[in-house]
Amino acid sequence: HVQLVESGGGSVQAGGSLMLSCSISGMTIDNVCIGWFRQAPGKQREGVIVIGRGTLSGTGPSVKGRVTISRDRDADKVYLQMSRLEPGDTAMYYCATDRELPCTTYYVSSFRHHGQGTQVTVS
Repeated sequence: HVQLVESGGGSVQAGGSLMLSCSISGMTIDNVCIGWFRQAPGKQREGVIVIGRGTLSGTGPSVKGRVTISRDRDADKVYLQMSRLEPGDTAMYYCATDRELPCTTYYVSSFRHHGQGTQVTVS
């Protein structure tokens, strides 16, 4: 049973930074596509970033240059580092994984497994 649990969200001033964590259980995180998507109230889900077999697979245009993703295989965790945050980044952030869908930011919000999300508020 695959489970993903996000943490690290909170309130931050515009221009600040935040690191989100995703703990994954029930599967190995080696050689799978893992990514993050977000959803703001009243808006559609938006792909943020994905990483495939060891390499970055894509970054959403609205966050490009401001986010990075990393994977700790020993801890079964994935991290989303965000910097130069803007009010438009306010959203619930979810990590997600899938073995079937293409590993792109277009599909990450439709990945089969995702967590409950962690809220990020930028003011």
